[in-house]
Amino acid sequence: MNFRGLDLNLLVAMDALLTERSTTRAGERIHLSQSAMSGALARLRHFFDDEILTQVGQRMVLTPLGEDLVMPVREALLAIEAIVHKDQTFEPETSSRRFRIMLSDYAAIVLMSRGLTEIQRVAPNVSVELISNSEGPVQAVEHGDIDLLLIARQYSSRSHPAEELFRDDYACVVWTGNDTVGEQLTLDRYLASGHVVARFGREQRRSAEEQFVADAGIARRIEVVAMGFSMLPQLVVGTSLIATVHSRLARHYAQWLPLRILQPPVEIPPIVEVMQWHNVRNEDRGLGWLREVLRRAAQAPIDAADTGYHNNRL
Repeated sequence: MNFRGLDLNLLVAMDALLTERSTTRAGERIHLSQSAMSGALARLRHFFDDEILTQVGQRMVLTPLGEDLVMPVREALLAIEAIVHKDQTFEPETSSRRFRIMLSDYAAIVLMSRGLTEIQRVAPNVSVELISNSEGPVQAVEHGDIDLLLIARQYSSRSHPAEELFRDDYACVVWTGNDTVGEQLTLDRYLASGHVVARFGREQRRSAEEQFVADAGIARRIEVVAMGFSMLPQLVVGTSLIATVHSRLARHYAQWLPLRILQPPVEIPPIVEVMQWHNVRNEDRGLGWLREVLRRAAQAPIDAADTGYHNNRL
């Protein structure tokens, strides 16, 4: 096989340059100095007889050839990675592998808090990096930047494997001192109360729950917008606000906070949480082990007896 003298180690540098479009950021990405990345770019320009990256005003942009090389270079690296992992056995007891998992704060709380217990017990040298899925989750899978994505099914990619992990319905939570809400939450009280919701990313994207309620033509008074799901139960404490959250999250926080859990007066479809990975990682035995750990964590119920709350429990 003839690579026309191309040093294949340059593919890693090239991928970083094509992704970051900056020698400084590309160097930071793969832990090389700016001067080393500049040298790599010079060698790539010579090999391809093309600038690859060119200065336009205050920023660097890809040439047409550079644009054409983005996906082939990334796919070549992913294929090499798949080959490396395919023939290796994975022994969790001795592995020092680092897994990158992209997920919401909701999934981190109700799932990873359990999964990490087993990971530490079975694989003490394995490390895990948790990354917010509020920005570009599908692109992260496509680009191979993460090992595993946990996300609601409707936001996952159709181009890569996805496996259902668990389902969850929704509950409303209010502060125990909120005397405006009776034993049951009526639609009139729901609409008359102020609500706290979570929105995500620079575009302030709505959650699946908020989008469904809006599409159903139900006009709520949104008084507080938070940065994540995990803030919602905390923000209702001491107020008359209502938060509509995943039931698993409600039960988790009812263990620690003075919360009442109530049935929503609006029927909201359950969320289906999936785990997704790039198809080149199908034979990755380490990733297969991690998925099994998360399956077991998802199946373990939150024991209602442990919530410390005995009224209006779902």
